[in-house]
Amino acid sequence: MSAGESDHATIVGNLELCFDSLDALFGSLDTEQWAVQSLCPDWDVAGIAIHLAAIENMLGGKPVGAFAEGLPFEEVMAFIGEVDGLSNEAMLERYRSTIEQRRGDLAATSEADFAEPSMTPVGPGTYGRFMAVRVFDFWVHEQDIRRPLGLPGHESGPAAEMAIDEIEMSLGYIVGKKIGLPDGMSLTIDLTGPVTRQMHVDVQGRATRVESLEDPTVTLTADSTTFALLACGRIDPQAEVDAGTISWSGDDEWGHKAATSLAFTM
Repeated sequence: MSAGESDHATIVGNLELCFDSLDALFGSLDTEQWAVQSLCPDWDVAGIAIHLAAIENMLGGKPVGAFAEGLPFEEVMAFIGEVDGLSNEAMLERYRSTIEQRRGDLAATSEADFAEPSMTPVGPGTYGRFMAVRVFDFWVHEQDIRRPLGLPGHESGPAAEMAIDEIEMSLGYIVGKKIGLPDGMSLTIDLTGPVTRQMHVDVQGRATRVESLEDPTVTLTADSTTFALLACGRIDPQAEVDAGTISWSGDDEWGHKAATSLAFTM
């Protein structure tokens, strides 16, 4: 079941997993760790926490129908201004109170609420689609800080699976537009874990996800976290090629092109 099709209980449960994992991580950090540069060039670790809290604050305490026409991003900037200059301890307290509000909000929602029309960061959709994107955002941002801190974790499980689902839904665009695989060629992506799956794209006029491929032109192989960070434009693809964390078989030229052209978002 893809992130866009997952049911209410699955999405809420995965958000709770992300909330819990990040709360434990943030609660373990010292002053120096809060200041470590994340994989997002504009934010250190504290900046990631502020960004996540700012979006959840925008969502907090509002009915699901409040976002049908658009997202009040001015509230995000206002929140960031409010917490600017706070100590790490005070900022973490504000982060936690914001997440607690959202836990309550989400617990009060229903399947019908998640079917309500809503603007989302990826265009018009439903409130449930928006919340699935929030799972993706939380999970990727958690990896944005875990890797630089040298504190690996939460690389498997339902929330990680849903984050990979989000990327898988964009594979047609990635293969057709970012990689530019020619007509008549095909690509398999083999994720070796912690999230294990094979994903397939065939180019017949346009790049389309398919259930299987008998003889793909290229097979990319990577661990799921490296793949996700490459797809999100977080890490240097050539460095990962050189390190052997992403490799390929089949057509060598297009294998290298695919391995170094996965980024579709940042």
